[in-house]
Amino acid sequence: MLRILIILTVIVGVCGLASCEEQSTTDANYISNVLDNLRQKTSQLKSYQCEVNYLFSQPVLESKTLRTGKLYYARLGNGSKLRINFDTLTQDENPQQKHGDQYIFDGRWLTHIDYQIKQVQKRQLAEANEQIDAFELAKRNFPLIGFDKTEDLRQQFDVNLLGEPNGLTHLHLKVKPDSQYKDDYKSVEVWIDKGLMLPAKISAVSTEGDIYEISFAKPKVNEVIDEKVFEFTIPEGFGQPEIIPLKSR
Repeated sequence: MLRILIILTVIVGVCGLASCEEQSTTDANYISNVLDNLRQKTSQLKSYQCEVNYLFSQPVLESKTLRTGKLYYARLGNGSKLRINFDTLTQDENPQQKHGDQYIFDGRWLTHIDYQIKQVQKRQLAEANEQIDAFELAKRNFPLIGFDKTEDLRQQFDVNLLGEPNGLTHLHLKVKPDSQYKDDYKSVEVWIDKGLMLPAKISAVSTEGDIYEISFAKPKVNEVIDEKVFEFTIPEGFGQPEIIPLKSR
């Protein structure tokens, strides 16, 4: 469950990426300019909403699962909130089916509402007096894409410019052999919308060869989001929520 949320929250996580051993000075300078603009844009991000396509592929098993839904993010006061509503599920070549699956993060608790099995799970991710930004969660759990210092990332990844198809800047991040992330991921690819200067697509390959691909469509940036979007109630007929408290640090 956490991996789904963490990968989806990287819509601003890319702001921490940096070039390391590019093939040419031209590419290196260009990547630096792209990332500078990206950091500036993401620092101004107050809200974001879009349609999401999440494709999980297991080539070894010849299996694919596609989920579609909507994502909402807003900075509110000293914190932020994130909600992801998945509405459909398509497995392999089977017809698309309705499949309700919701994730809500309020700065302390990550709530997962599964409409198929009628269960709710609440996982505590911060202390009672602490608020975690939704994208700070990415830093804690998915450092492949962002927030870390440039010099730290240079020690972990090789980054190359692969091209600029259809108004997108395509970057490839290869995990170095001695990287602290070498046991989890092989590489990450990012397609950045040159107009919005925000990611349009992200693909991560695990060490097992599984592929996590996220696409963001019809984005709305810094438009007002009704706070009621982040409210929820446990649906009728569901059991008591499973509560997972914060592990001792």
